[in-house]
Amino acid sequence: MIDVHYWTTPNGHKITMFLEETGLPYRIVPVNLQKDEQFKEAFLQIAPNNKMPAIVDHDPLDGGDSIGLFESGAILLYLAEKTGKLIPGDLRERMDATQWLFWQVAGLGPMAGQLIFFLRSSEKIPFAVDRYTKETARLFGVLNKRLENREWLAGNAYSVADIAAYSWAASYSLFGLQLDVYPALERWLEAVASRPATERAYAIARDLNPQAPQPVRRAQREVARQAG
Repeated sequence: MIDVHYWTTPNGHKITMFLEETGLPYRIVPVNLQKDEQFKEAFLQIAPNNKMPAIVDHDPLDGGDSIGLFESGAILLYLAEKTGKLIPGDLRERMDATQWLFWQVAGLGPMAGQLIFFLRSSEKIPFAVDRYTKETARLFGVLNKRLENREWLAGNAYSVADIAAYSWAASYSLFGLQLDVYPALERWLEAVASRPATERAYAIARDLNPQAPQPVRRAQREVARQAG
């Protein structure tokens, strides 16, 4: 059994998406960010950076004591190694998936996260909003370019790279971005959103926090376009 210390954020969705894809048994341990539960001592013992998600695997492959992990990218790699799933076996394809996973955790997530912070800040700083809007849009452009002639981000199959990038890219409307200029990205978003595991993962978020944003599907976007 794996304990998933979780809240309904893009980084949290990554872990539930992976677990739903692979069928590993797990239980959700809510860490309500709205109540500052990420600062509780019990959580800090697992995640000293007071960020979620974090996991505790009570059945590690080596048969030893439970393993606690924080940082979503590290968790995805750990779970991929544990299951042998959602990461290519071929060396070159595996490195391809790994570099796109790191691209997300080092670029898309932090830049988009900073944009959300400044958009929601009570003190408006136009320079910061402009800087992070442009950088987030640039990264969306990188993602769109990568997907122009390929189904998935890395290798020949759906992988941890897609999971990591999806949870942030699906939040495009929060960043004030429009998908019309990212057609390859829009196609990919729909492909990931339509996977049953993705639907189950976001249903968990909806049940835990009804205010959590949900992915907007293609049919909904078409209705909005016609209405607009």
